Amino acid sequence: MKKYHAADYIKAFRMEPHPEGGYFRETYRSSETVAGTALPGRFGGERNFSTAIYFLLEAGNFSALHRIKSDEAWHFYAGDALDVIEIDEQGNLRVTSLGSDPEAGEIFQHIVPAGRWFGSRVKAGGSFSLVGCTVSPGFDFTDFEMAERKKLMEQFPQHALLIEDLTRI
Repeated sequence: MKKYHAADYIKAFRMEPHPEGGYFRETYRSSETVAGTALPGRFGGERNFSTAIYFLLEAGNFSALHRIKSDEAWHFYAGDALDVIEIDEQGNLRVTSLGSDPEAGEIFQHIVPAGRWFGSRVKAGGSFSLVGCTVSPGFDFTDFEMAERKKLMEQFPQHALLIEDLTRI
């Protein structure tokens, strides 16, 4: 079986740079929508039932801390393990390793709850991770908020080093 590299997946899936870091390709957007009046007020309008993307991250890069207004399900596909790093509303830190080695504590799927700050990076020693992300109600860039380093450090000073590592602005 051929050993694939990050560039092979980026080319095969026609992935593009993602604003938070890494590469992505939307693979699904439901043709049906949920009326804005049927959703919590935080959405401000209708949304697709669900969306899905491929997401690829290479070592030395990171998915910057951000949050969205929907739950996001992460699915591991190929490459090395990916650490999904979350800071909840109380300032608790959680790191979940997506990967294929259950003996190393890795799992295939993980849910990041709506409104939680999170980012990701390839687990130490790895070269790249290919994962999928499914969002419901569907992803809309108006629901996306990139973390601002200074503000997040003021809110969670106990995680200052991590915030420094996983923010761009």
